[in-house]
Amino acid sequence: MNFDKLIEEKIKQAQERGEFDNLSGKGKPIDLNAYFETPEDVRVAQSVLKNGGFTSREVELLNEIAALKQMLVSASDEKNKQEIQKQIQEKQIEFNLLMERQKRLRKQK
Repeated sequence: MNFDKLIEEKIKQAQERGEFDNLSGKGKPIDLNAYFETPEDVRVAQSVLKNGGFTSREVELLNEIAALKQMLVSASDEKNKQEIQKQIQEKQIEFNLLMERQKRLRKQK
């Protein structure tokens, strides 16, 4: 059995056992906007860092924003929702500033 067929068989077995039934975001489209807004060279560098056990501030921010958005969905208290929204906005601004700085640095080269 070749490698691709072995992988497909493992995935099929996991599906039959229901291992993919309770994944977060099931049935919802994946939001890849932040990924594609990140320049390709930065994505490659981040991938190398991630494989080495390190993450950049940009990746940390994206993860924090995603976690906050999940918290926002489950928050019931209006005051709590406002605080979470404020945190999301602050982290999004920081992310945007980091991305803008990277764009400017690339243009200077």
